[in-house]
Amino acid sequence: MKTTKKAVVSGLAMIGAAVLLAGCGAAPESNGSTAAAGGDLVEGFTPCIISDDGGWNDRSFNQSAKEGIDKAAKELGVKAIDVESSSANDYAPNLENLVAEGCTFIVAVGFKLSADTVASAKANPNLQYAIIDDRADTDNDGKTDAPNIKPLLFDTVQAAYLGGYAAAAYSAENGVNKVGTVGGIPIPPVTIFMDGFVDGVKKFDEDKGASVQTFGWDVAAQNGSFTGAFAANDAAKQAAQGLLDQGVDVLLPVGGPIYSSAADAIRDSGSKSVMLGVDSDLAKADPNVSDLVLTSILKRIDTAVYDSVTQAAKGDFDVTPYVGTLENDGVGLADFNSKFTLPAGLQDELSALREQIVSGSLKVTSPSSP
Repeated sequence: MKTTKKAVVSGLAMIGAAVLLAGCGAAPESNGSTAAAGGDLVEGFTPCIISDDGGWNDRSFNQSAKEGIDKAAKELGVKAIDVESSSANDYAPNLENLVAEGCTFIVAVGFKLSADTVASAKANPNLQYAIIDDRADTDNDGKTDAPNIKPLLFDTVQAAYLGGYAAAAYSAENGVNKVGTVGGIPIPPVTIFMDGFVDGVKKFDEDKGASVQTFGWDVAAQNGSFTGAFAANDAAKQAAQGLLDQGVDVLLPVGGPIYSSAADAIRDSGSKSVMLGVDSDLAKADPNVSDLVLTSILKRIDTAVYDSVTQAAKGDFDVTPYVGTLENDGVGLADFNSKFTLPAGLQDELSALREQIVSGSLKVTSPSSP
């Protein structure tokens, strides 16, 4: 069941006194469903999810998270409630509305919802929460701020390292030797991609004696090119164009919908540049840009959400942080686009790098690593 923000708000008028009880963490009534996937469900289990301001159709982390909860709900035979945020001002009231709707397990999508999720979890200790891309540690003491929140984290730098190496190999093969990256806003879930990408290019240069330049991000200084939002708009297009103007032929836009603006910049400039997607397999998620996508750096948010929902549904909720890595397939690279010719031996080189990262013989880290 999809519940928009307006639908949730209008439903409050019918809830009456039950709202007060729900706001204090009282157990909601059963949703009357049974577990189609086998096993007993916690009575009244109702999974819910709230997006950040990127929205459900970002072809990225919000959409991936919603696909995960929808899949779990369908298999479990329960009804999931989703609410879409259009701005940061929506986070707190949307969370309050989900509590009032009788949600028992709430997934908050993204780093930007951290403070409001912590506040909601503290106010409703009988409910269970998960948050993507954040430890819910608003006081920075190294501990999750509420005992009923499960962080869903991803060491994306590992997969981005492979993506950077592949981008450098592709650019060098074409004789361009210039790649670039642009982010939405400078937060850890974004900059971790950029760190891995740049370090992967550096690894290629070291291994091959090459000189592929990287534009848009300085790992040491932790600053670079950003659009200012997770939105497909003129600012995002201009930021991408700024990198194209420097001659890059592989572009990594990190920030949900900003990939669409990057694609527009590539097409409008007549450039032969290609892109790397992030989070989801962009070539499959948006056929409108599939012809420009070399590969995607995957963060399997859908799987993490699916697993956390099904575990909570059967009484196995565990607040131990989940960390997606190459080893557990929580992160990785999508298949390469068959339209583009890859340098000979690249796939084998990437496989070898992956094995080294998994074994620990190759250390790949970022200041934003979980």
